[in-house]
Amino acid sequence: MQSAFMPSAALISQLSPGSSAIQTVDQALRAVPALQDLEDRVIDRLATISGIVEHPEGTELCHQGQLADRLYIVLEGQLTAINTAPNGETAVVEVIRPGETLGLSTVLARLPRLISVRTITASRLLAIDAECLLALLAQESALVTTLLRAEAKEFRALVRQVCDLKLRTTAQRLGCYLLSLTTEETANTTALRLPFDKRLLAARLGCRQENLSRAFAALRGFGVETHGARVILHDIAKLRDYSVPDEAYDEAWA
Repeated sequence: MQSAFMPSAALISQLSPGSSAIQTVDQALRAVPALQDLEDRVIDRLATISGIVEHPEGTELCHQGQLADRLYIVLEGQLTAINTAPNGETAVVEVIRPGETLGLSTVLARLPRLISVRTITASRLLAIDAECLLALLAQESALVTTLLRAEAKEFRALVRQVCDLKLRTTAQRLGCYLLSLTTEETANTTALRLPFDKRLLAARLGCRQENLSRAFAALRGFGVETHGARVILHDIAKLRDYSVPDEAYDEAWA
């Protein structure tokens, strides 16, 4: 009889090739920040119900309205979460990046997906069998705590987005986002590249593309210079004073 914690045949078929697939999965699980506090024993059990899947750009990974058969964790690449209204109008809800989960609340609640997800770039993900994961959660309290913490972080990010839309202008939201991309904390000037195109950035900030252009124009007075995807911040302190980032409030931007 098949073990309760064996991945489905469909999942096995998408494991990265080679005899060391489980070891590769094990290493990938240990590299996920949200899972790093788990004991080796729990990681080993997770590895038996997980696989690594790779998809080219433009692949629809899951469809709105479907029940979730897997929990995904992004290892490499970027994906868009898209919601389609009854009238057919679509909106990009979020851009999903490495280290983030995909469908955690849907898996835990056993409810249909609220979004469709498509790869923006070639992507590599951990795929964890949903039914096997739920069975494992019944036995591993530490894993329950870990996933609840991850879900709480996702909920916090959602609350932050709602508060941003209500309390900050588009230019301030853009300023906070640009500040989140800086790594040289002591420098007052830095150059960076936007991680995705401006159409997706506008969607992530909750505005139209033309409003994003106006926001970039408004930030010129605060030392922001743009050349396509390349952005130069000439006065980080001035931009920070204008955007008023709250480090605890804005942690989800990072």
